[in-house]
Amino acid sequence: MDSTLQALGGILVRAIPTFVLVVLLHLYLKRMFFGPLEKVLGERREATEGAREAAETALRRAEEKAAGYEAALREARAAMYKEQEEVRGRWVAEQGKRIQEARAAARALVAGAGRDLAVEVERARAELGASSEALAAEIAQGVLSGGVN
Repeated sequence: MDSTLQALGGILVRAIPTFVLVVLLHLYLKRMFFGPLEKVLGERREATEGAREAAETALRRAEEKAAGYEAALREARAAMYKEQEEVRGRWVAEQGKRIQEARAAARALVAGAGRDLAVEVERARAELGASSEALAAEIAQGVLSGGVN
């Protein structure tokens, strides 16, 4: 067993320079490679987060502007629809007025035609009355004279 321990001790003694070299290599790499690498990665992470925050801020502002534009568009549409309704209401009122005027003119025309017709009827009755008397006298004279042509 002593020889095993001596062999193990010899291996350990020979491993000490390798162990020291590995520790020194670790410290060197940590200071010269991994330290600057972590610094660069940290700066990159901060820059990335800053850019992400800036992008999120710009996106929020764009969404706010889009919402403002949509609200303005809704207001403009509502105003346009209101104006169209007002124009349509005026048009309907104007059409109603024209229809009433046309009805009144038609009534006046019908009343005038009725009066003209009544005058014509009276004139025709008077003419028929006059011609019926003349015709009756002629018929009576023809019957009394005895001959009918």
